[in-house]
Amino acid sequence: MSSYRIASIPGDGIGVDVQAEARKVLDRAAKRFGFTLEWTEFDWSCERYAETGRMMPEDGIEQLSGFDQILLGAVGFPGVPDHVSLWGLLIPVRRAFSQYVNLRPVRLLPGTTSVLKDRTADELEMVIVRENSEGEYSELGGRQNRGLPGEFALQESVFTRVGVERIIRYAFELAQTRTGRVVSATKSNGIIHTMPFWDEIFAEVAADFPTVHSEQCHIDALAARMVQQPERIDVVVASNLFGDILSDLAAAVTGGLGMAPSGNINPEREHPSMFEAVHGSAPDIAGKGIANPVAQILAGTMMLEHLGEAEAARAVYAAVEQVLATGEVATPDLGGKATTAELGDAVADSVEA
Repeated sequence: MSSYRIASIPGDGIGVDVQAEARKVLDRAAKRFGFTLEWTEFDWSCERYAETGRMMPEDGIEQLSGFDQILLGAVGFPGVPDHVSLWGLLIPVRRAFSQYVNLRPVRLLPGTTSVLKDRTADELEMVIVRENSEGEYSELGGRQNRGLPGEFALQESVFTRVGVERIIRYAFELAQTRTGRVVSATKSNGIIHTMPFWDEIFAEVAADFPTVHSEQCHIDALAARMVQQPERIDVVVASNLFGDILSDLAAAVTGGLGMAPSGNINPEREHPSMFEAVHGSAPDIAGKGIANPVAQILAGTMMLEHLGEAEAARAVYAAVEQVLATGEVATPDLGGKATTAELGDAVADSVEA
């Protein structure tokens, strides 16, 4: 029997609520398919920051390095600035473990509706491949002349050939397993150095994949296409900032952030990868039992697939689809009255059925 060591970081707000349901469902799948998940929980969160001044201990990365995978709830809470919570936990983990692929698949699931009128599930399925380790999310820069009329802030972007090429190549390889279409998000008509560099490398990589249909599209036009012609989009590859924005838009048009999972992937599997829902910690509804756990459960399916337990991953995904299709157990955001735990129970029971 295979056994996997999983680091569980529930985090803040509804992260705690949905993490419990995801673990419940994944444990049920593990039991059915003959493997075990050995969970170790970490209380790394904004609450910990308020008590200790750190989101995680100084040796946090070292502690996580011995695990097979990481399942993260969500981080963020009023009173702790977002840049503190993210740069104190999420971003250091991504970079320490070379999780340079942020993979965000989105799809209109059964029993849910899109804000786009009369669009079907076939038209609303795509995946965003976001560069996750450099780009616009850099620590380089600073502020000068604080409080004076001449105050200014400078933020540097970092685009390396290695970083850009490997994320684009990953997107093309993924496209080969899907519909064979990939579009690059750029803004080279306005950003004079980094985006033409990105475009040049995209063209170089595209030449190695002659059977994949590729195109470049300015991010503003691509955002409009995502709303007006989503059926034209399959795989999107984008820089850190552009991918972050486009993946939230993609989730919004395919049922909402409560339905969208993501993975922070180390493709070489030299380090643990980390899986999480796209949504935030939503502290206004935390602990009320009304948060939708579907995104976190689906993040769990991505984790199972990455572990090599593809059959179990498919079973969990199918269970989510089955429960949502009936509409009998749905949280308030889906038009129902079920609690977070009731929806989690329904999916877990369907996995075993």
